[in-house]
Amino acid sequence: MNFSTGKSVSVGETEILNYLPEIGMDRVREEIIRSLSARPPMIPAKFFYDERGSELFEEITGLEEYYPTRTEKRILASSGELAELPWHDLHIVELGSGDASKISLLLDHIPEKERKSVKYFPVDISQSAIGRSAEVLKKRFPEMQITGIVIDYFHQLGRIPVQGRKLICFFGSTIGNFDPREREQFMRMLGEIMRPGDLLLLGLDMVKEKEVLEKAYNDRQGVTAAFNKNILHVVNRLAGTQLNPDDFEHVAFFNEQERRIEMHLRAVREVTVRFGGKNTEVKIPAGETIHTENSYKFNRDDIRQNGCWAGLELRKVFTDEKGWFSLAWYAK
Repeated sequence: MNFSTGKSVSVGETEILNYLPEIGMDRVREEIIRSLSARPPMIPAKFFYDERGSELFEEITGLEEYYPTRTEKRILASSGELAELPWHDLHIVELGSGDASKISLLLDHIPEKERKSVKYFPVDISQSAIGRSAEVLKKRFPEMQITGIVIDYFHQLGRIPVQGRKLICFFGSTIGNFDPREREQFMRMLGEIMRPGDLLLLGLDMVKEKEVLEKAYNDRQGVTAAFNKNILHVVNRLAGTQLNPDDFEHVAFFNEQERRIEMHLRAVREVTVRFGGKNTEVKIPAGETIHTENSYKFNRDDIRQNGCWAGLELRKVFTDEKGWFSLAWYAK
């Protein structure tokens, strides 16, 4: 397994390989400038997840209104069939690993005698999030080998190790952040790095009542609003802008035609965006929004289509009693 070109750091007993420098800060800045200069302006959702963004999202997952995380965790904890997966010598690759709470529930299904043979690869854009989760997992599963991989997984999916038999986990319905064209492209790329015998567990938030969906993204405590506004701090650091979160308000609603929750930041006054080191500025009039996230909701046909794009066989769909969330199990 060749990781030789990644920048390697150690966090406790865990090696973390960081490939983000390959993308380069100039490319990141250009992506932000291009996105904010679009009409309507937008910021890619991947920029939510600096250290503070990850902390806020973890807080969101514990909110009463936010059903996806606790529902997916119940599915992971209660699906006894997961214990029957072929665990021996398995490489578990978790995309967008975040905290360790979901993967721990999956790892609990591994027979104790097999855990030493299993290798776990948390993959995230946040090195600090990988370090924190690896520390938790090492205490709980000390016999397991963990190697963190820091990448932008939409652009650097090829950095995921392809040797060995893999179980790829993509929880949280993060796949819903991609528009249909991007989702097709991503699933095709995923299929290309999978080999016969590899498996995929894909979390999908299902279509349901508008009221339930909108409450999940407009919590009374304002944590989701803080999470949404935090993306401006990330952009300021990366692109040298001076965006003030107080100049914006959080907006989230369900677009029924597109079957997606949309998150925006609405300007409460005219805002001029200047980019450090660039002779470029963008004006955002009062009332205009910056589109920060889409969260598409799925049905059973979508679950099958995702597998078809990747060339995968749908083996099983695990779901809750209300049918609010699904965990789709595919095989190559």
